[in-house]
Amino acid sequence: MSKIEKRFGLLGKNISYSFSKKYFTEKFHSMGLTEYEYVNYDLDKIEDFNKKVLKDLSFLGGLNVTIPYKQSIMELLDEIDEEAETIGAVNTIKVLDNNKLKGFNTDAYGFETSLKSCWRGNERGALILGTGGASKAIAHVFKKLGISYLFVSRSKTSEYMINYHDLNKDILREHELIVNCSPLGTFPEVEAKPDIPY
Repeated sequence: MSKIEKRFGLLGKNISYSFSKKYFTEKFHSMGLTEYEYVNYDLDKIEDFNKKVLKDLSFLGGLNVTIPYKQSIMELLDEIDEEAETIGAVNTIKVLDNNKLKGFNTDAYGFETSLKSCWRGNERGALILGTGGASKAIAHVFKKLGISYLFVSRSKTSEYMINYHDLNKDILREHELIVNCSPLGTFPEVEAKPDIPY
């Protein structure tokens, strides 16, 4: 077995369901990168980041970040990419040559690219289900493309937000794009779905 020279991983909470570890392990193997490994950093609280993740800093190449740490991780990083700063969430961390940690957001790029492949350009508006880190990247793309949007949450805290129980046929007609940024539907409870009037 090769000696590990570079370690990458997924930072999150209750992430045993994630396909990332299997995906990257197979990818490294297929590319002949036998000295690379991908691990799950499953943290109960973000305060454990320094002692449980950064203890591996000499080997660490980078991290993916998922629920619920896309926003709280930002204060623990040395640098944040300008777009990620604007979005207010980080989903990728690069370890720079000087061992500094820099945060990026690739959610926005991925969503914009996929949206443009099916976007007609005349959609009447969008609903973003959830208010976590992923929802911020989606809102950033909608704002950039000039698409009006509303967040849907269990509690209303701004003028750009409505409650799930406020949703009705008229609101759904006015908002043709619906993006689920809530954890509902993730493995293993793949049948779970947001409470909207389908």
